[in-house]
Amino acid sequence: MFNVQPLAWYAVYTRAKCEKKVADLFTRKKVEHYYPVKHLVGARRIVEAPLFPSYVFVRIPESRSWVVRETDNVVNFVHWLEQPAIIPDHEIALIRHFLRDYEDVSVERFPIPTDRERVHASGGKIIQLSGDHVKVELNSLGCMLVAKVSSREISAITGSKAVNGPHY
Repeated sequence: MFNVQPLAWYAVYTRAKCEKKVADLFTRKKVEHYYPVKHLVGARRIVEAPLFPSYVFVRIPESRSWVVRETDNVVNFVHWLEQPAIIPDHEIALIRHFLRDYEDVSVERFPIPTDRERVHASGGKIIQLSGDHVKVELNSLGCMLVAKVSSREISAITGSKAVNGPHY
């Protein structure tokens, strides 16, 4: 009987400005992937730019990592805290959600924790809500998503209920 390995999301580091090429190669190889892009308004047109420069996310069983490594313009799997960065499904969903629902999304790195500090595996926790910005942790990548939101999109959360709209 076959030993079926679970699928997991991994971050893959690409050569500079090769994210789209790598994503296209993954499509041809039938490797499930996600290449998050943000839309920037230029003087004459809207331009797509990678949300995570030099990163593409792949969803594979560990045994198929060789398919990813043998892809042109792939440098290696991204490591975080000396381990391959395995991205939980809910963090990929959070990235998709932010890019779908907000226009101005960016990524900020946070400091690498010391030995005394622990990284929580849950991620997706709102860590700051101020003025017109919201910040959400992506612990598996050591960064946070920052989105500009209008005041009408911010809702008060009391207990386990949301008032006036969605919450995270």
